[in-house]
This record gives sequence, structure tokens and C-alpha cells, in this order.
Amino acid sequence: MPVDTKRVRGPEVSQSPSLFTNEPPVVVPSHGPRKDGRQRDQVDVRPVFVRCGLVSQAKGSAYIEAGDTKLMCCVYGPRETERKDDTDMKSGRLTTDMRFAPFSCPERGSWLQGSQDKDFSLMLHESLQPALCLHKYPRSQIEVNVMVLENSGSVLAHAVTCASMALADAGIEMYDMVLGCTLRQDGASYVVDPTYAEENSYGSVNSANVGSLAVAFMPSLNQISGLQSDGEMTEETLTAGLRTCIEGCYKIYPVIQQALAKAVRRVAPPPSES
Repeated sequence: MPVDTKRVRGPEVSQSPSLFTNEPPVVVPSHGPRKDGRQRDQVDVRPVFVRCGLVSQAKGSAYIEAGDTKLMCCVYGPRETERKDDTDMKSGRLTTDMRFAPFSCPERGSWLQGSQDKDFSLMLHESLQPALCLHKYPRSQIEVNVMVLENSGSVLAHAVTCASMALADAGIEMYDMVLGCTLRQDGASYVVDPTYAEENSYGSVNSANVGSLAVAFMPSLNQISGLQSDGEMTEETLTAGLRTCIEGCYKIYPVIQQALAKAVRRVAPPPSES
């Protein structure tokens, strides 16, 4: 029988490499200070670094860095819609695409969009659409592309903030900016802007009040444009967490305003001397 030299013959039975690792499951204590020095049960967000206009090929772009979480967003358009059946549209259309780079976190392995990416893209769309004046862009579409370069927790909330900045940098008319904040509840304790380890920790597995909450908030209008909740939380805990996330959005609002003002001063012509 001829031997197929083009095929690498491997073992018929294999085991996952994770079986040979000695790393125990991540357990983050539900009391005491957090690993990065922030306090529990307080609106203690990570320091945020933001910058607009970094991608010259895009109509608008933004970069955000919160701790080790790093994201880039590019906005294209408004341009004529690609769908032929939308010629009578009286308002524009928003498309969002959020993807994780293969090196962003341990679970990623390719550039292809997975189910988690699609869920995040949908939640990003629902959070941004109420803030856009789409009626001023008939028969047009606006594309928002977010790439997660490093996932160190709270990527959805920071993606909302980054996309909002990129839309403003592109000159898209908006009712208000959209800011995001995430909260992780673990029994009677909570953490704001959780890290990747805090989001994926087991914590108090026996507690009945465990979950996470992500809020998209428009600060000038004082309105919530998006809300995503996972886990089991009581009504009182959910209401308190909502107020905490709104307060977290207000904490990063001045940083966003300064970055946008700096971007405008960079592209605006200097005042003429009379």
C-alpha cells in the first residue's frame, strides 16, 4: 500500500495542552484592595489616555487606553449606501463592526469574526444609534470599525467611548457624546471598570447576587442609550449599579472633552490677525 508522504500522520487520540498546566483557576477575593491598587465599592476607574485623528485614511479615528485595555476605532462615511433597496431612505444607516485581534487575549486565535464579536457589534450599534442625527444623512451609511488591541477588561464600555470619539472626530452630527462604564457585582461587594481577571474570576460562586453591568450614557442629555446585564442581581442592586456606572461615566467625561478640544485645535486654522 503506497504511503501518503504529503500528509503528516499524528496520533489518533490527543489531549488538550491545558491539562498539563499547573495554573489554578483565577479567584479574585471579594474583599480588600484590588490588585492594581484601586478600591472596592467605590467609583474608582482606571486612568484613561485618549487621542483622536491617528488614522489618516479614515474620516475619523480614535484610540483609547485604560490600564492595559487598548482599542482603536475608525469611522468611514457618510457615503452612499451599498444596498440598492435603500434608495428611498429618509435617514442614514449605521453599521458597526467590533473585532478582537488574535493577540488581544488568550481566547482569541484568528481575525475571523466570532459569535462574541457579533454580540459586541450589536450592542455597540444599539448604544451609538440613539446619539446620531441619522436623519441628516439620507440614503447614506456610516461605518464604525473597532479593533481591540489588548483586552484587559471592560472592552465593551471603552469601545462605546472610543467609537463616540471617532464619530465626533469624523464630524458626524450627534445629539451628545456616548460614554461607557462597566460594573462587576460579587455578592455585597462591587468593582467599577473591572480588569480581565476580575471579569473572569470565580469569586463568590455561592452568592446569589453575582453579575456584570455595562452602561452607555449620554452625559449632556442625562440619558442612557445602552444597557447590557449578565448574571443574577436583585432589583435594588441593579438600580444602585446603574447609578454607579453613570457616576463612572461622568468621571471620564472631562478627559474626553479635552481630547476632542485638542483635536479641533490641531486641525482648525489659526485665527487671522487684524
